[in-house]
Amino acid sequence: MTQAERILLYMAENGGTVTTGQVNAQGIPRVHLKQLVEDGRVVRLRRGLYALPEHEPDEMAMLQSSYSKGIFSHGTALFLHDLTDRTPLRYTMTFPVGYHAQALGKQDVKCVFIKPDLWPLGVEAVKTPYGEYVRTYNMERTICDILRVKNAMDIQVVTEAMKRYVQRNDKDLRRLTQYARQLRIEDKVRQYLEVLL
Repeated sequence: MTQAERILLYMAENGGTVTTGQVNAQGIPRVHLKQLVEDGRVVRLRRGLYALPEHEPDEMAMLQSSYSKGIFSHGTALFLHDLTDRTPLRYTMTFPVGYHAQALGKQDVKCVFIKPDLWPLGVEAVKTPYGEYVRTYNMERTICDILRVKNAMDIQVVTEAMKRYVQRNDKDLRRLTQYARQLRIEDKVRQYLEVLL
């Protein structure tokens, strides 16, 4: 199997995309990726990210591969967990404080920064509508995030998300309480739960 064929096989097995870093990790010289682009067998989506021509790019997966420290959060996480009917106009990603994400402004992504020790709390992989996995916060962390910042979200979105959450069979109230304690919003979470449960 040639190096170019290895790249194409890797792309076919990984949702139709590949990054320059993934090609390097496979021990394949980047010149083969460049040749595939010149031959029209691969399309360059942006710097460091490539796709098969027939592959419809998943913007969320592309953002995740370009900004590996980013975790989809807030309204975007509500959407991924089916806790809202609203499709996000702008994706929201959370990064540890100190991460330089200036380029995301050009991508029209809302960036949230949090202390590095709280950043990985509640991360899980979830499928996008295109069927690719991205990292997002679980339902409990997402509920805490939308309640944490006063007036950050439309109250109707928050109320609907809370109603949907308490109706879910896969909710974990113990974990929600634990996260609320760590994020210092126990009272807010308790107030919503007392009304809805």
